Amino acid sequence: MKSVRIAELNDHLSKHLRAVERGAEIEVLDRDRPIARIVPAGSIRKPLRSIKPKLDFVTIREHPPRPANWKISSLDLLLEERGRQ
Repeated sequence: MKSVRIAELNDHLSKHLRAVERGAEIEVLDRDRPIARIVPAGSIRKPLRSIKPKLDFVTIREHPPRPANWKISSLDLLLEERGRQ
């Protein structure tokens, strides 16, 4: 499987899509971290389905979630996930 960064995919999208059409699979990277895979349409085994939300957007917007009250800050978690880049 070929891996490409987002910028490379954007710059040469048509070329990569033609390769996928011929059967190639492409892994999309964001800062060397895999975030997506592009595969030929015929290789999808199950059709995608959407799940209706339990609450509508207005209800969610009017009642924001409570703070997590974790012992570590959200920023520290984010930096840890990104490998302190």
